[in-house]
Parts: sequence; C-alpha cells; structure tokens
Amino acid sequence: MSESTDPASPAGRIAAGYAFTGPALDLGALLWDGACRPDLQIRIPLSMLNRHGLVAGATGTGKTKTLQLVAEQLSANGVPVFLADIKGDVSGISAPGVANEKVTGRAADVAQEWEAAGFPCEFYALGGIGTGIPVRATVTGFGPVLMSKVLQLNQTQEQSLGLIFHYADSKGLELIDLKDLRAVVAFLVSDQGKAELKGIGGLSTVTAGVILRALTAFEQQGAGEFFGEPEFDTSEFLRTSADGRGVVSVLELPAVQDKPQLFSTFLMWLLADLYADLPEVGDVEQPKLVFFFDEAHLLFNGASKAFLESITQTVRLIRSKAIGIFFVTQTPKDVPADVLAQLGNRVQHALRAFTPDDAKALKATVKTFPNSPYELEELLTGLGTGEAVVTVLSENGAPTPVAATRLRAPQSRMGPVEPAALEQAVKSSPLYSRYAEAVDRESAYEKISAEQAAAEAQAEAAAAAAAAEKQAKEQAKEEQKTARGAPKPDPSLAEQVVGSGLFRSLARSVGTQLGREISRSLFGTAKRRR
Repeated sequence: MSESTDPASPAGRIAAGYAFTGPALDLGALLWDGACRPDLQIRIPLSMLNRHGLVAGATGTGKTKTLQLVAEQLSANGVPVFLADIKGDVSGISAPGVANEKVTGRAADVAQEWEAAGFPCEFYALGGIGTGIPVRATVTGFGPVLMSKVLQLNQTQEQSLGLIFHYADSKGLELIDLKDLRAVVAFLVSDQGKAELKGIGGLSTVTAGVILRALTAFEQQGAGEFFGEPEFDTSEFLRTSADGRGVVSVLELPAVQDKPQLFSTFLMWLLADLYADLPEVGDVEQPKLVFFFDEAHLLFNGASKAFLESITQTVRLIRSKAIGIFFVTQTPKDVPADVLAQLGNRVQHALRAFTPDDAKALKATVKTFPNSPYELEELLTGLGTGEAVVTVLSENGAPTPVAATRLRAPQSRMGPVEPAALEQAVKSSPLYSRYAEAVDRESAYEKISAEQAAAEAQAEAAAAAAAAEKQAKEQAKEEQKTARGAPKPDPSLAEQVVGSGLFRSLARSVGTQLGREISRSLFGTAKRRR
C-alpha cells in the first residue's frame, strides 16, 4: 500500500473525509504531492447544499466553469438552479459540450466518464433589456431598503423613504413603477400633502429633493424598465422539466453589466422574495433551489447597515426553507464576516500576490480555512486553471479536511450559445407570453393625479364663483350710484294736489275725526243721540 492510499497517510485521511454514503456531487480528484489522484475523489453531499457556499478566485482561474459543473449535477439530481450570467458565457449550459483534447485529457486525469449533455434552461432578462423573459418587480415589492441601495441613499434618507412606503401602504396607494414613487414623494412635500406625515415624523423638503433627484438619475440610466407589472413570480425558479431534471434559470445580464448596483440588488430582491414566500421545511435530503450569486462583491459595496443586516438575516434563515446560496467572487474578504460565517462549503481557486494588497488578501484567505497538511499560501498561488482548494460540510455537518482538487470538466458547452438559438429558446418558452408585455394599471400616480386635478377644478370653480359674486356686487353698486345721480321727473297734477298744504291740513282734520269714531267702535261704546 502506497502512502497516498494508506488511510493513515495525510492523503488517505483527506480522501476519507469525502467518502459519503448518501447522494453527492462529484467535484474532482485529489491533488497531493504534485500529482492528481483519480482514485481519491472529492465530493459534496447533496443534503448539505442548502448550507450555502463560496466560489472564489482570481479572474481567469475557472470560477464560472466550477459553478457550471455544480449546476449540471444539481439539475441531473432534480434540483433547480439559478445562475446570474454577467458576461453572457453561461448560456452554453443548455447545449451539449464538444469533445476535444483538453476535455478528454481532463476527464482522464480525474476518472470522469465524460459525456456531452445539455440541460433544461429558461433565460431571463431584467426588465426585458437584453435577450430573455422579462423579470420585473413592483416598487412596493422591492421595498425601501433595497430601493435605498440602488438609489445610493444615506441612512437618514433611507429612513425617510421607509416612511414614504409606509404612508403609501396605509393609504392604499400602490407603488407599481417609479413614477408612482415620485408622485407620492412630490405630494408629501406639496401644500396639499404636508400635513399627511406630521403625525408620524414628517418629510423634509431637502430629503424629498434628494430622493427625487436620485429617482430622476436612476430613470435616466434606463432603470424604469425594471419596475412594473406583471411582477415576476420567483416560484418559477423552482420548476423541474418533464424528465425530472431541475430547470436551470439563467438571468442574462450582459446588457446591464454596467449597472452593477442595480443587478446585484435585484438578485437580492429575488432571494428576499423567495424567502418571504416559501414555507419552513428544516433539513431536507436535497435543496429546493441552489442560487449562484455571481460578482457578489458588487452586492456589498457601499451597502448601508440596514442592507447588510437584511442580507445576513436572509442568508441565515433561508437555509431552513431549503434554499442554498453560493456567492461567487474573487476573495473571501469581499464578503462580510457575518455572511461568510454562514458559508459552509468552499471552493477556492488560485489567488495572485502581485501587490501588497494581494499578499494581504492571500494571508486573510488562508486564515479562513481549517488547519491542513498543505502550505496553503504557496498552494493557492500555484494552482492551475480548473484547480481549487476545497472544504465542504460532511453529511453530519462537520467541515471536511482541506483538499486540493483538480475539478471535472462540464458536460455542457463551455461558452455561449448562438444569439439566434438563445432568442428561439426565449420566444418558445411558455413563460414568455405571461411576462413579455408590461401592464400599466391605475396606481399611486393616477390616483394622486386624479385627486390633484379634482382639487384644482374645485379651486378654479370656487375662484370663478368668488369672481362672479364680486362682479355682481360691483355692478349693483354701480347701478345704485347711477340711480342717485339721475334728475327727478316733474310731479303730476295729482301729486301736486296731494302735496299742497291745504290738502294736508284737511287730511289731518278728517283723520282726527275718523280716529275718534274708530276708537269708540273698538272699545264698545255707541254714538250718543241728540
């Protein structure tokens, strides 16, 4: 028995840590003492893939091929997969690979029975920008914390945005797209709306101005396309094909790769939505979905405390809903410590140490691994493309020994499919007709616009009525003034007689006599007869 096959030897002890009894994914063969050992296989238990993981390494070391290799085996085991395709080179997972000298040589090195195979895929695109089934979110569904991240708001502005969302929700103002959010913000700092928030904190004009300017800049980047209806149902990611294989959902991001804040935050929304909708199931034999979060460092750059707390909580708790998350980035230091602590499975590709910062990152990476018989600093800088240092969780949840590994070759195409084939795959999907056309129904913008139009109409009517009343009063005054200034007409003969002194004297005499007669009659006395 050679040293490498002796269970008591370092290589033997490492290999024994990967001898699982249940279903497992094959990663590759052990590298020991400068040689690849195809008889010593490195694997990862299927039941532990909901304990999350990290795929790290410098550019060009094979990270994308590693996630393609893992995704293929997950699909073959009936587990749906989500992949974010930043550069546009993951779509090849839908097509069988092509055998060549490099592939067959790698397969022989690691004792892999390689066979070309494509896997069932659905292709998506954020807001329909690019080739894919459109993925949209409503502003309400996106929420204030994630929206603050993409708008790059500070903590005070984030709190104010949360207040705005709360107000809209309590008043039944649906925030569907960005114009809805803008309408609510503008209303709350208007003369009509200022009083609405006084009881719960208020909204300063300065903060509202910052939010409105951020929204305008955000829309100018084309981000308005990502918000609206129909909102994407993330349960679509949990489907299997007719033959029982897991569907691989590929989010095509080349068209928006210059908007890293946006697409990384959208990926977090997808996870948060899954977390909110799925029931607790605890530990299961295999996950319901494994979610690969590529370019993960973009998610954490410039993140607020509230945002980081939300990510940490999501990663910690989503495991019990049978969702596994793999962060794909360059070094472990790209991931916050609280999140990194939740990642039980590690595939670390080569690191470079060309600068002092690189050397510092290398030392920090080595410290994140368990003790091992390898000289990890030297090993990590000497790994070739498609080689990695691996440690995973065993079936009982304990970390496996650190294992330098030559990884298997993917069975699907290692590169993108032709644009025409991608377009055909998208248009032929039964999901395309469900999400292709955006719908703009009545929401906050329309309701606020209608209320403001009604208020303006009422104000105009009141102003018109007041103007009419003022005009009528002025006209009446003018008529009175005109009447007082007109010359009096000459009196008639009757008026002259009635107005004479003789007539007035006679009238007084008759009136006095008549008055006496009436008084007597009224008090019941009769006229005295003479």
